Amino acid sequence: MSATPQKHRAARRVLAAAAGLATVGALFAAMPTATATESGHGKGYGHGDHKPSTVDVQLLSFNDLHGNLEAPAGSAGTVTEKQADGTTKAIPAGGIEYLATSLRNARKGNAYSVTAAGGDMVGASPLLSGLFHDEPTIEALNKIDLDVTTVGNHEFDEGAVELARLQNGGCHPTEGCYEKGKKFKGADFPYLAANVTSEKTGKPVLKPYTVWKKNGVKIGFIGVTLEGTPNIVTAEGVKGLQFHDEIETVNKYAKELDRQGVKSIVALIHEGGAPASTAYNYDCDSPGAGDGISGPITDIAKGISPKVDALVTGHTHQAYVCTIPDPSGKPRLVTSASSFGKLYTDTTLTYDRRTNDIVRTSVESANHVVSREQPKAADMTSLIERWNKLAAPIANAPQGFISADINGRGATSPESPLGDVIADAQLAGMAPADKGGAEIAFMNPGGIRADLVHKASGSEGDGVVTYGEAFTVQPFTNMMNAVDLTGAQVITALQQQVSGSNEAFPKILQVSKGFTYTLDMTKTGAARVVTDSVKLNGAAIDPAKTYRVAMNEFLGGGGDGFAALGQGQNKLVGPADLDLFNAYLAANSTAEAPLAPPAADRITILK
Repeated sequence: MSATPQKHRAARRVLAAAAGLATVGALFAAMPTATATESGHGKGYGHGDHKPSTVDVQLLSFNDLHGNLEAPAGSAGTVTEKQADGTTKAIPAGGIEYLATSLRNARKGNAYSVTAAGGDMVGASPLLSGLFHDEPTIEALNKIDLDVTTVGNHEFDEGAVELARLQNGGCHPTEGCYEKGKKFKGADFPYLAANVTSEKTGKPVLKPYTVWKKNGVKIGFIGVTLEGTPNIVTAEGVKGLQFHDEIETVNKYAKELDRQGVKSIVALIHEGGAPASTAYNYDCDSPGAGDGISGPITDIAKGISPKVDALVTGHTHQAYVCTIPDPSGKPRLVTSASSFGKLYTDTTLTYDRRTNDIVRTSVESANHVVSREQPKAADMTSLIERWNKLAAPIANAPQGFISADINGRGATSPESPLGDVIADAQLAGMAPADKGGAEIAFMNPGGIRADLVHKASGSEGDGVVTYGEAFTVQPFTNMMNAVDLTGAQVITALQQQVSGSNEAFPKILQVSKGFTYTLDMTKTGAARVVTDSVKLNGAAIDPAKTYRVAMNEFLGGGGDGFAALGQGQNKLVGPADLDLFNAYLAANSTAEAPLAPPAADRITILK
């Protein structure tokens, strides 16, 4: 049974769809319409009470949870805090038990409080959520009173029909219901997707916006994901969908809300930037507004209509609270709260009842650590225990042994030790002549979602890698491909890591043993790859020669801007990447001889 019954839920919801809005595409025709309510978190004014001319609305926000219900392990579960003396400190953070407590405590004493998210609530999730197609995460978000979220790119990992099920409820079409006598109810908060339309109908596949209402206070939320989503999601996941420009879309619906009398507007944008410091408490407005942040969100923020009062962002897994000028030159708040529930942003929006707009000069905001030193939320603990019991037979199975932490997501260098292990596993699995004959393996860095942590996560013992831990590292279960590529195409692929769409934020492929080269980051674009340094087992790559190259199907489709990898010929489809990873761990480690972290010295980087 669920720890918190859903009865009275409608009375608590504060989201209202704008009247008469025809937004649901063919894929989402059955989605229920949210209704306006006059309630919210905390106490409001009763009839006859004097209402002040302004009220403070608390906006709590977070992003990129990725189904991390349990506190993330290793370096993936810490945030960096700048100390008074200028040094930094890593603080353990995150986990839905603590996030729930943080949000509930933050709401106390706030008569007007709304909780919003910046996308990627699900997808690339650890086994506890991913094994059950993220139903546990949706249930948890319902319980913590999430009011609205935009879609992120990962919401499309399993396609639009599966996203519709997460919104509307119903048991999985092939795996059915996971708990006897219980049907999945779906999200009781709206997913917004203003810039995602059906190719057939041209209409948004989800609501483009929604309006939060309480005691006459109205705030509109518009949700978009990055226009480049098709470049970072498998083709099957975005089949039948079109993704549109973020600025044009937000401005279009900001006008529509304005015409309806909704003057206070927040954009939820699943795209982000990179602050000059990774410390969550870094002041990115020093020395000047927006000077301390770079990346796509800076141009997006500068193009979005002044009608929008604040931007809640995500995607880059960074922490920032910045002001970036809007097109009229006025400063506007842009926030992001790291990832995995490690931070939340608390923003105060002063709402003027006379103009129905936000007083921008009064906006205050800060990121806060979701500390693991606070009490756990009992209903979240119960939820985790319930789903863990269902997952245990699969999750706890040992796969191999490691002698120390093998960092992937938490690595500080572009080539990670875990990236080397994964690439080696893919090469080992695809090298036999009847399995693909691979000579080289490439792994996309974004597909590595965690570290392998030596400390036991349960009762398995230190150094034991369980299926659940391996799944958390590689949750996509992409099928492996082996293809023919010329040496010239291989070199072009390396150049695409640091040029074109990847120039500002390089995506460095993880490479298998025997493949070496030098990156000169003092240069720009494709010139960063020192072409005569590219070697396989000590021999220079021959541009005219054909090589067999292993990679997952995402890279094989040209994903992440690697068009050259999508040109492969004579494709052989192999096992799932996770299966190869687990097979490699089993073949290359024992309790007596555990796998040690590799040196990560295949790519030489000049700075």
